[in-house]
Amino acid sequence: MSIFQKSRHVKKYMINTIKITVFLAVFGFVTGCLNIGPEYRRPEPEFEIPTAYHHVVSPEEPAVSQTESWWRVFKDPVLDGLVEQVLVRNLEIQKAAARILEIRSQLKRTRANRYPSIDLSARWEKQSQPFSNILTGETDHRTIEGWSLYLPASYELDLWGRLARAEEAVRADLLQAEQARRTVVQTIVAETVNLYLEVEAIERQIQVLQKSTGNFRQSRDLVERRYNRGLTSSLDVHQARRILAEAKTLFPPLEQRLGIAEQQLSVLAGQYPRTRPARLQPEDYFKRLVPVPPDLPSELLQTRPDILAAEAHLRALNARVAQATAARFPRITLTGNYGYASESVNDLFQPDSLLWNLATGLTQPVFDAGRLKAGQEGAEARYQQGVVEYAQTVLTAFAEVEGALLRRQKLLIRRQKVLILLEEARAVERVAQQRYQRGLTDYLTILDAQRSRISTEDALIQTDLAIYQNRVSLHRALGGNWSIKKENEK
Repeated sequence: MSIFQKSRHVKKYMINTIKITVFLAVFGFVTGCLNIGPEYRRPEPEFEIPTAYHHVVSPEEPAVSQTESWWRVFKDPVLDGLVEQVLVRNLEIQKAAARILEIRSQLKRTRANRYPSIDLSARWEKQSQPFSNILTGETDHRTIEGWSLYLPASYELDLWGRLARAEEAVRADLLQAEQARRTVVQTIVAETVNLYLEVEAIERQIQVLQKSTGNFRQSRDLVERRYNRGLTSSLDVHQARRILAEAKTLFPPLEQRLGIAEQQLSVLAGQYPRTRPARLQPEDYFKRLVPVPPDLPSELLQTRPDILAAEAHLRALNARVAQATAARFPRITLTGNYGYASESVNDLFQPDSLLWNLATGLTQPVFDAGRLKAGQEGAEARYQQGVVEYAQTVLTAFAEVEGALLRRQKLLIRRQKVLILLEEARAVERVAQQRYQRGLTDYLTILDAQRSRISTEDALIQTDLAIYQNRVSLHRALGGNWSIKKENEK
């Protein structure tokens, strides 16, 4: 056979194979439109969702719409840069992203089951076979050589939607993985912001302690001068020295806490743990943040990634119920084979060497001791568990939001009271020092006033930190952000 004739037969071979494949695909598409099993519907919460959160005071001005970068509400460029670095380099976030790639590969593999599979099979065989020679009565051997080239194809007709439901389930798994990654991102960002706020609070505590140490040193000098003039006793001198020494012992624990927090921030940013000296914090550091809008409850179901992940998981469980149901119905498989077989490679593409077949097969479980039915019942039970988990996730989300709002409300009230207390504590300290200098009171009164003032300043720092960290918890509870239109846009 000439090269031209061989190429013509190969072309015809490929065309016929493509025809068989197209036939299988079209037939499967036409017949695979029937999906049995339950269709997914989002379950409604059994509790009533209010139109507004209970512990939100309606702001005098409408809340401005927030961007997705909710941490920018603190208006700190250093914090913004740190969070951006964490988003790029954090290892937990990278791990969650890799998990999404894994699920995507599973989706591709599951989707491929809905299409025909075509293989290329080439075989060369050479063997020796004995045969009896009738004329001589002896047994001789002959060598047989065989060549074959096939393109086998197979396709399962998805009459009941089993394969389609399997793909639907993996798609839901992918959505769940994506929302899980968002949950990881929110968790890591919230932890970063909280640690950064804690670092700032510790730096303020160090500043307060440094200022107090300076005051204690001045008080010691004053007491020593009065003692040298015979105006006070040695007890006051020792007490003044003791309170100064006691204040100095408080620096190492604060510096240790500061270093540990900074090392944790470095790890979150994917860097080697490191520390730096305390920065100088401004006196007017506390800023009133953007008010929280009251009408948000219904949006929570569409914004929180853990709720969206729970619903995606529920979608996957629902699809697997339908998949288990369809598995109890007959499976129809189409197989085809087209190729050539010959004892000589030169005759491989001769018309006489052409072989093809097209077959269909049906498999229907007759007796499996209830295995498939048990599989369906198990899938239905897992779906019911998913419904309960989804409801629990939703209820927990509302509890977290209401709890954060309640804490915010009470913390703001506490801050006002601490400010009043701090003003009075400073006034008491000033009066005590004046009276001591005039010899109208003892040094214990000054010590008590100083301790009270230091304790109140520390309480203010801790309250401010709690307010800021509560705002972080609120953003996390709300799914990261909210979006409320301004009055002039309504």
